[in-house]
Amino acid sequence: MSTQVINTKQYCNSLTHYSRRKTREVYIGDIPLGGDNPIRVQSMTTVDTMDTMGSVEQVLRMVESGCEYVRITAPSIKEAQNLEEIKKELRKRGCNVPLIADIHFTPNAAELAAKIVEKVRVNPGNYADKKRFEEIEYTDESYNAELERIRQKFTPLVEICKEHGTAMRIGTNHGSLSDRILSRYGDTPIGMVESALEFLRICEDLNYYDVVLSMKASNTQVMVQAYRLLVNKLDEEGLQPYPLHLGVTEAGDGEDGRIKSAVGIGTLLEDGLGDTVRVSLTEEPEFEAPVARTLVDRYVGRNDHNQIASIDESPIDPFAYHRRKTIEVANFGDSNVPRVIADLSRADITDYKDLKSIGHFYLPELDKWKMNDLGADFIYSGQQPIDFMLPNGLKEIIDYKGWQDVKPDLNKLPLFNKQQYLDSNDRHPDLNFLALTLNDLDSTLVDKLIDENKFVLMLSSENEHAMPELRRAFFKLIETGIELPVVVKRAYKDISDDELQIYSATDVGGLLIDGLGDGVMLSAEHTALDKSKDELMDLIKTYNSTAFGILQAARTRMTKTEYISCPSCGRTLFDLQETTAMIRKRTDHLKGVKIGIMGCIVNGPGEMADADYGYVGSGKGKITLYKGQEVVKRGVPSDNAVDELIEIIKEGGNWIEPEVTD
Repeated sequence: MSTQVINTKQYCNSLTHYSRRKTREVYIGDIPLGGDNPIRVQSMTTVDTMDTMGSVEQVLRMVESGCEYVRITAPSIKEAQNLEEIKKELRKRGCNVPLIADIHFTPNAAELAAKIVEKVRVNPGNYADKKRFEEIEYTDESYNAELERIRQKFTPLVEICKEHGTAMRIGTNHGSLSDRILSRYGDTPIGMVESALEFLRICEDLNYYDVVLSMKASNTQVMVQAYRLLVNKLDEEGLQPYPLHLGVTEAGDGEDGRIKSAVGIGTLLEDGLGDTVRVSLTEEPEFEAPVARTLVDRYVGRNDHNQIASIDESPIDPFAYHRRKTIEVANFGDSNVPRVIADLSRADITDYKDLKSIGHFYLPELDKWKMNDLGADFIYSGQQPIDFMLPNGLKEIIDYKGWQDVKPDLNKLPLFNKQQYLDSNDRHPDLNFLALTLNDLDSTLVDKLIDENKFVLMLSSENEHAMPELRRAFFKLIETGIELPVVVKRAYKDISDDELQIYSATDVGGLLIDGLGDGVMLSAEHTALDKSKDELMDLIKTYNSTAFGILQAARTRMTKTEYISCPSCGRTLFDLQETTAMIRKRTDHLKGVKIGIMGCIVNGPGEMADADYGYVGSGKGKITLYKGQEVVKRGVPSDNAVDELIEIIKEGGNWIEPEVTD
């Protein structure tokens, strides 16, 4: 396997202020993408493409929900041909939304579709290659021969697109890299980039430039690294600055799907990358566009929001995950997983049952505590300490002034502000917290922090452009040699649950993706004072689960079962939402296990490359079950496929019996 040397760390205009990358403008129908145009929102139908009226009705709902482009699968010639009927009916109804044909494996379907719709999407991993999971050693001569074979297969599509004014997306998926790419580059971000560039170079050789690029993965770290590498390589090779389509594949549903999408997509939007967004949820497609819109609308007018000291070069590698080097302070930093601090400072905590919202349950009949997978590691109570004994191991953080009244209690930990820290030598013997912002990191504070070994920093920002300001603070800590662990604190004013999940996943997840952060606290400090206690506890529960969800989506702390499930489309061979819900019900107690649930073989073993186990539609009423990339059982009747999946998990040693609750 060859290694690649990456030229410089350049991949975005600025690390300290929002500056969207200027790309080539590509017209998709009458709606241009890239250039100075807004970031566009799109989604994909789930109805069988041969169901003309069903597809039309769904497209209309998607457009109503905010889709500016609509993608429809065309796995064979017959579906590609039916795109013409769908388009005719849409135009007859006054809907002029540009249509995109999604192609896998079948160049003849792509060539037909390119004469009908406004854009075609091809996957370089399976457009000209068949994936057999074989490792082949290529000489330079044999590899170049394969590239010539690809050129011959791909050139007719390019010529048709040129003739008909049809745009194209070259969309690499992490899970469907060809055997040839895997043999030379491995299962890596640079392999994803090279897979697309092989096709892109052909386009440029043929003077075809109406191209959009994507680098999708279900692993958010891999996805972010691949997009950054792509931009770097385009610049390095002197290729055109093509617009980028952003997406996390198989993000899942509900809260998990929204958080995972925002960690990947939001990180890149913060970098100024991205010209169109598709959020992939295992839900009806009309629910995807509003989530995507929430993501992209944060950047409207963003340029004017911040004054952050610029930086010439990043002290971290943006193309590979390396956790920031820290010392260990209690159970923070070094090799410890990032911790979750629950902010209870706005709630009146008077009873054991008040802690159930943060995953700690008191069992009175046994007089003991139980903690679930989302049990907070610490609580912050503000000025007023909680007056009952907390569960063993759960420690309480109190503002410095309040801590002075309880400081003999080693389970009570002080939170200092900058002035209190500089003025006082009063300390907890093991663990202290210091609240600060980027502006607090002057020479006086830095000089004193260099020698500390009992402090965790609690870093926050009130800047609307918060993530880059927080990142700039981390860079300053690295530059000055301060290796204390850092908890990232974020607080938001009057936002919905969806906005909370998306904003915090972007702000905190974007840092975690780059190895920055040893803990998370989503703060309730801006919560409206007129909320009832029940409303506050529900909000705190959402904050707590969101914090754990961000850590999991960023691949820095796995606390629950992860479902890598595709959004259904016209290829899906079973009810994906119902099946996902059924599998989740039976397996969601399996901490850290990743289960892929794929509607068809197109999204099959490749797209769930990161999963421990897989459930893939292989025919009507038939399921193929996987352990990793290996097929374990084929043609399993769907009626008992979940039971068979559980048996495979048991044989793999990952099964535990769920606890029985009343």
